[in-house]
Parts: sequence; structure tokens; C-alpha cells
Amino acid sequence: MDYPVIDQDALNRMIKDDEVVALRLRHRLRSVEEAPDGAEIVYPPTYPDIGYSIDELGDGRKVALIDSVGSQANRIERLFMPGGELAELVPNYWIKIRDGRKVSIHEVAHRAADATVLATPGLLELSETAFQRLLEGDATEMCKAFPTSLLLGAWDSRGETGVKLPRLVRSQIRAWDVEPLHAAAQFRSVWAHLDEAQRQELEGEAKKRAKELSEYGLKDSPAVFRKNRIGIPKEKDGVVNPEARILGGVLVRGGIFRHVVVNLVALRGYAARDGNDGNMTEALHRYLLGLAVLAATARMDPYLIEGCLLVDAERAGEWQIVSRSGEVVSTNLAGDRRELFEWTRQASEPFRTQWVEAEHREYRFDLTAAKRLLAKKVSEETE
Repeated sequence: MDYPVIDQDALNRMIKDDEVVALRLRHRLRSVEEAPDGAEIVYPPTYPDIGYSIDELGDGRKVALIDSVGSQANRIERLFMPGGELAELVPNYWIKIRDGRKVSIHEVAHRAADATVLATPGLLELSETAFQRLLEGDATEMCKAFPTSLLLGAWDSRGETGVKLPRLVRSQIRAWDVEPLHAAAQFRSVWAHLDEAQRQELEGEAKKRAKELSEYGLKDSPAVFRKNRIGIPKEKDGVVNPEARILGGVLVRGGIFRHVVVNLVALRGYAARDGNDGNMTEALHRYLLGLAVLAATARMDPYLIEGCLLVDAERAGEWQIVSRSGEVVSTNLAGDRRELFEWTRQASEPFRTQWVEAEHREYRFDLTAAKRLLAKKVSEETE
């Protein structure tokens, strides 16, 4: 594979080179909260019942999920919001939810297949047409109306087609070789300042209402064990069960990495059949690949959640090209980012025909249409 750098010429060749199946980027990040001996402390997201999502490998090392594929997709989508770095490259639709409240199409999690779109006349028509054309093998309408659905994936599970779009850009962040930490706290309330009569009166009222004073900040409360709905015991074998303790982040020894894959096989699977013009399909491929590389290399907001503030540990990540045979070649992204932006913008020109009109229409969320969704059967996830 002769791709010493990734530039516009290389991207044009990759689109037609069936031997190239993917571009991938490995970018090391660093938590602003450091620990001794080069380790880091970061707070992953917590999930109901399980707490942190941590897997134990065969060699005993533990790997923590810091930002999921879906969460990364939603963060990437914000780049296309009005005012965002990539806003010029895609259409935007404002959906009026109620007086004084509207949302951008780039704020809804499932893009063209989102329930907000399906309950918004006008946008529903665009979505239904785009998915139906995709079912017939033509991605033109989807690329015109909802290009980020092709880029980041969408599933018409609530619609008529059931079409499932793969993610051309798949990104996630994991921390390697981690060790869970725990936290504890002691809340001090007004309780110490009350006299006995006041305490008894409050306790009587709480008992009558079946309430806990500590939940309302009226009584001291230690915070040692986390709430759970699956009955994790507070003790195991006669000692405190660490699995029941309040989570206090993870100690990371093996580094925090963002891994991004650009799927060129899925990209080549899309065709634009307006007028049976092969040039239209080539433009669609250039447009989507440009969006993918721009999205993969954009500077993301470093603040993910409380306790998870990540910065670059290296200026740029390592790009690799993966071939059908399994060969992996390291390469570099070449040229000015603005050049790639302009290359992508030019490729988008054939798909901009309805943007101006659509962007200036007012789309209103319809509660009655939302209620009708409840009568539909929803496709079940099979992955």
C-alpha cells in the first residue's frame, strides 16, 4: 500500500482502492488528575446496577470504558451544530418543541431515525423518503437531508423500513490497566444544633410520612455504600464488600486512549443514483470521507463528565491504514486542515440543493404524532 501520507490525493485513491478497508487513529489522552509513578486518576461514567463498566482480561488486567461509541458519536455530532467547526458542511434543522424551546437536528441522539424527527411533520417526510430510497439502494436523499446519519449511523427501528445504517466513524475511549478506587463522605447537617424537642418533632413527622431525614439534609449521614437495585451485599465473608462501596474513580497505569476507525468498506457500499451518474457516487464518497476524517481529527471538548477532564498526551495521534490482507501501514495526515475542509465542501455541492430551503423552514414537534409512535412495534436490537 503506497500511502505515505493522507492528503486529498490519497483520499481520492483510497475511495477506489478495494484493498484498503479502514483508516484508524490511536490517540493517547491524559487525565488532569495525576497520581504517583506516572499513573492517573479518572472518573468513568457510572451505569445503573453495575457502576463502572470494567472488564477483566485473561492476564488479570482491567480495562475501563471512559466514553462509549454512542456517546462519542453524539459528541462528534456537536461539531455540526450551528456555530460548530463543521457546521458549514451539513444542513441544520431547528425543531420547535414548545414556545421558547427549540432543538437542532444535531442534538437528537438518533439523527434521522430519532423519535423527535418521527414526531415532527416535514422532517418525518424527509426521513421517510431518505430511508425508503436507501432501501432501494440510493443514498442520495439521505446524503442531502441527513448526511450525519450516514456518517455516525442511524437505525429506523421505529419507522417503516427498519433500515440500519452502519457508523462510518466509530470512536470510543478506554483506560487500560486500571484499579477501582472508592470514596467516602460524612454529611453534617443542622441536626447537631437542634434541641431534643426539635429532633423528636422532626423524627415524628418523618415517621408519619415514611421519609428519611437524612435524604432531605436534616440529619447527619455517612456516605460509604452506593445505592443499588440488585442487592449487592455490604459485607462478604465477614468484611466490607468493596463492590458495595461508593465509587471514587479508577487509578490508570496503562494509559487512556481514544480509538477511531473509519470504515471504508461501508462507505463504498453507498451509491448515489440520481440520473445513474457515477460521478455522483464518487462525490458522495468524497464528501462522506472528508466529513469522517475531519470529525476524527477535530479537537473535542476535553470535559466529558465530572472528574473526567482529559487533555492530549501527544500532539497528534498515530494514523494507520489497514488492508484487506491484514497489512497495517503507519501514515500521517498531511496538508492544512482548511484544505481538507475545502475539499469536503466542494464534494458536498451536489447535495446542497435543498439545504437553503429546508434550513429556513420551521419544523414543529407534534405531540399527537409522538403519541401515535407508541402504537408502533419497535425493532429489537440484535447486536
